[in-house]
Parts: sequence; C-alpha cells; structure tokens
Amino acid sequence: MTGFAILFVLALAAKAEIELKNFAPETKPQDDFYRYANGNWLKNNPIPGDQASWGSFSELAERNQMNLRAICERVAAKTAGATPVEKMVGDFYASGIDEAAINAAGMRPLQLELDRIAALQSPTDVLKAIAHLQSFGVSCGFSFGSVSDQKQSDREIARLGQGGLGLPERGYYFNDDEKSLKIRQQYLAHIVNLFVLLGEPRDAASNSAQATMALETKLAFAALSAVQLRDPYRSYHKMKLSDAAARTPGIDFQLFLTERGAPPFDEVNLAHPEFIKAFETVLTTTPVADWQAYLRWHLVRYAAPHLSEAFVRESFAFNSTVLNGVSEMRPRWKRVLAAIDGGRGGGGLGEGLGQLYVAEYFPPEAKKRMAKLIEDLRASLGERLTALDWMDAPTKVKAREKLAAFGVKIGYPEKWIDYSGVKISRDDYFGNVMRTDAFDVSRRLARIGQAVDRTEWGMTPPTVNAYYRPTNNEIVFPAGILQPPFFDFKADDAVNYGGIGAVIGHEMTHGFDDKGSLYDAKGNLNNWWSEESTNKFKARTSAVVQQFAAYEPLPGLHVNGELTQGENIADLGGAKIAYYALEKALADKPRVPIDGFTPEQRFFLSWATVWRNNMRPERQRLLVNTDPHSPSEFRANGPLSNLDEFAKAFAVPEGAPMRRPATERVNIW
Repeated sequence: MTGFAILFVLALAAKAEIELKNFAPETKPQDDFYRYANGNWLKNNPIPGDQASWGSFSELAERNQMNLRAICERVAAKTAGATPVEKMVGDFYASGIDEAAINAAGMRPLQLELDRIAALQSPTDVLKAIAHLQSFGVSCGFSFGSVSDQKQSDREIARLGQGGLGLPERGYYFNDDEKSLKIRQQYLAHIVNLFVLLGEPRDAASNSAQATMALETKLAFAALSAVQLRDPYRSYHKMKLSDAAARTPGIDFQLFLTERGAPPFDEVNLAHPEFIKAFETVLTTTPVADWQAYLRWHLVRYAAPHLSEAFVRESFAFNSTVLNGVSEMRPRWKRVLAAIDGGRGGGGLGEGLGQLYVAEYFPPEAKKRMAKLIEDLRASLGERLTALDWMDAPTKVKAREKLAAFGVKIGYPEKWIDYSGVKISRDDYFGNVMRTDAFDVSRRLARIGQAVDRTEWGMTPPTVNAYYRPTNNEIVFPAGILQPPFFDFKADDAVNYGGIGAVIGHEMTHGFDDKGSLYDAKGNLNNWWSEESTNKFKARTSAVVQQFAAYEPLPGLHVNGELTQGENIADLGGAKIAYYALEKALADKPRVPIDGFTPEQRFFLSWATVWRNNMRPERQRLLVNTDPHSPSEFRANGPLSNLDEFAKAFAVPEGAPMRRPATERVNIW
C-alpha cells in the first residue's frame, strides 16, 4: 500500500465527534467557551511552518489535498486509457511538478509579454496593453468583466470598477502607523527584487519601483475602502456605454473593448465612477515609461509563483512571510494543486479536477442527508421569522417569500465546465496557467448581455467553504466541506446541527444580513422592507457592530465591526436557527447524554470545535484590515454570549464573561 493510499484511509477514518482530549477543563464554559472546548487542541496543534493559520478548516483542507494529490499522481502516471479530463489534469500536474524544466526556463516564459510592454509609446498603447494583460488574468489598471445586473438579476451586464493595486487594500498606501509604513517599505523592496530578477540593474529597478508605487498610490486615493465596498448601492451606476464614455473622453472604451474581445453591448455598470475618472487622469498625465514599469510589475507579480525558484521565493518572501508571517514554503505539489484547482478565483481546471474528486470522495448518502438538514434549517428559520416581535406583518410576508425562494446547491454542479478547447502541455507549466486563466476570463466575458446561468458554481467541489449569492438568492455547499468535523452523515444530530447545521444557518442568514437583506426573493437590489422594520433592524445590527468592535485580537488591534457585521449577523443567526432545528429534530427522541453532555451541550461544543484556529499575528493583522470575517475565537464566543439557549445549556450566570448584560444582548433572527 502506497503512502497516498494510507493517507486516503486516514481521511476516510475521520469522523465528527466531541473529543474530550481537546478540552481545557481548567477553563470554565462561562468564562471562555472557545478555550474551554478547544484549549488543549490549541496548545497541542502549533501552526505548521508552511501555513498562516491552522484550524478545523485547514485540517479538512489538508485531508482534501492529500486526496487530490493521489488523484493527480494517478492520472499523471496513466499511460493509456485516460479520459480527456484525466489527461488534461494529469498533464497539467506533470508540468507543474517538473521543477527542473521550470527552473531551466527562468524568465523566458515572460519574454514575449515583456517585449510587448517595452514597445509601448503612447497612452493609447498603454490602454491596449492593459486590455491584453487582463485577457489572461493580470489585474492592472482597473477591473472589467461580466456580472449579474444587481437590479435585473437574471441578466449579465458589463462592469467597470476599481482595481490594479498590488497591496491588499487602499489603506495600506496611506495609513501612517508603524506597521503600515514598514509594509510599504517592504513592498517597495519586493518590487525592486522582482525587477532585478527580470534583468534590470538595481538602480534602474529602484526607479521603476518608485514609479510603480507612485502610480498605484494615485489610483488608491480614488478607490473605495473595504467597508465602503460592502454597500452594493455605492458600486451600482448603470448607464449607457456612450454615457460612460462621455464621462471619461480620455479613455477610448471601444478600443479597450475590442482589445479585450468583449461582445457588443449598450449598457454598463460604471461601478466606481470616481476611480475610473482618476484612472483617466493618471493614464493621460503619467509618462509612458512609468506605465511600462507598472505593467511589468503586475505581469511579473502575476507570474512569479509559477516561474523558476528565484521568482517563487521572492513572491513567497513578501506575500507569505511579510503579509502572513509564514516561514516555510508549501511543497511544490500543493502549489501545483492550487493552480489546477483554481478555487474561488477561477482559472485552472477546477471543475475537471472536481469531477475526479467527487467520483471518489463524495458518497450519495452525504448529499441526501445534507438536503434533509437544509430543509430542517429552512423550516427553523421560517418559524423564527413568523415569531419575530420586531418585524411588521407585511415585511414578514416578503421575508418568508425570500426564504421559500432560496436555491440550494449541494456537492457539485449539475453540468461541468467543458475545457476541451484549452491546450494543456505536459512541458509548459506557466503556459498552462496562462491558457487556463485566459479561458476562464474569456468564458466569463462572453456572458455580457446574456441570461444568467443559475446552474454555475462560484467554488470548485473540493473547496472547504460555503457561500450565499444574493443575486441568485442561493446557498451553496461544495463537497469539500461536507466532511468531519463539519458534517458526518453517521454522527449524532447534535454534532451535525452544531457543525454543518450552523454553517447552513449562517449562509441562510446571509440572505437577511445588512447586505443580503437589500436583495429581494428574485435576487434584485430592491427595498422590500417597511420603514418601521428597517429602523428596528438597523438598531439591532448596530448593536452587533458595537459588540465586535470592542474585541481586540492583538494588543491595540480591534475588529472592524462595520466590515465584519454581515458575517457576525450570519454567525448569530446561524447558531440560533441551527439550535432550534435541532430541538425540533429531537422533539420525539430520548435526550441521551454522551460523555456526560446533553444534546444541547454537544451542539454548542460542536459549534466551538468548528472555529478552533491558531493564527500568526501577521495574518491576523492582514485579515482585520481586509477580511469581512471576525477572528475565530470571537466567531465562537461572540454569538453565544447573546444566546439564552447557550446560557441555559451550561448554567452560565448573569455577569459571567460569556453572558452579555441583558440590555446589550442582540437577538435578530
């Protein structure tokens, strides 16, 4: 039996359960439930050197990667009888594993593109170069693509918006705290180092880096912040293409669209008009030489993880070590898997690999049990909506209509993406990355003006995650997350409802959080609320913002309550909805304790197990600045401190840390 087969057996042996060895019995549930349930696990599971954090999600992702590796190695070695999908996945994997060939190629895979950039002579040439680079996935200048029309959600519309920055968020360019200043210095040095690897003398590379930084800073001034981007109305300005062009005469949109290969269209969502206006100014007033430096930077930034070792290590040094605190590079096979899978970012052969994964690792019984859980949670939320004392009757009718209209996707797509037109070469790894990215970009762009394909997925099947898409009004659960510790079709109800049940409730609640609640049952941005219910809802969501803004994951670093409010609302709703679904499921069953814990206690213990996570401080800072999710310990404890149901289950007294004062407890859904 090979090592991979052994790993596969271990993955199959995993099960969802409450493990007493992970507890920290010296911590009382009423003081810190997260550490009570996970304290020994946190102590005994240090972060691996190649990870920025380590927790339940990463444990499951690691098991999935082992299984994906076994698949890829098997199909890469298949010399006869491979299906078209197996051959493509196998050849892509083989090309990425051939480190000797990749190192021998050096920077040669970029030479044609570098020559194109070197030949630019005018702002018009720059605009054409931006269009060309975007066509295979290089983020530069601004963003352009096809999305669901926010107010006509059954149609795709072209969208122009902000983009083209190399740092994680606009604040990184302006914040004057010591950490931000240091990161900007390290970013500048990183740009210099990659330019040197492209063959520039260090003095010239330094000048190019300064020009790049100055250009990006000008664009960042006009960009919306992460908090501002949460408001969909701030990113929706639908108009005729001719009107958008008239606003920015310095941008030849028709030339850009021709270069991008976009289909003809008349209407566009000019999502961020101020940014596009600023881009026009920068385009027409910045020397072409500075634009050439900027475009070289974004090309090599995109390519570096897939080039020779020197490029890979420099990319790792900034993106993984500086921004995330990771000290060891992931082994090559993991990096190649990430490129093939594509994940949420698109590209790769994600659904090709997903087909092979589902066939081996997703049993039909899991999908059947999951469907039952979802309907249990839907019924629970429906009952909660009916019982609300703060929402008026007309708004409740609309809320129940939206809940009934929720679409559900479980495991994998009904139809798979057809990659047959993509050339995959066994000896051209970077070319494979470029061509699969270009295929994905082109496939998405062709939708402009077409009906929305509601069968399409936004994640690949092996992904350990789930999502709610407001314009489709749907909840989606990839096969990757439908495993322990989140879900085990053989486990007791309390564990499943506290794990995947709370995840289901979380995604359902997203349809009614501060952002999702702006969309109606059809997925249109449309106010279906009465003024009275709106005001009462905002009073409650404001309390959630205040609660989480008080949390401090690192000294002096507070959670951004505005940025994270949607996820915090969904966590609070998910826990409550799943709890009541469990109570309903147990109504006619004996409530037998297991290991001394009642079903209600096991529910909350399962909830806490899902959130266990160790994280590097650098990663924590990055996520607080950019991520709409709160740190894990606050996702575990924050919602529970509002719940009477939790207090009853563990006899939490008034005044305890896990029991918020009665006047401050938040109850929304």
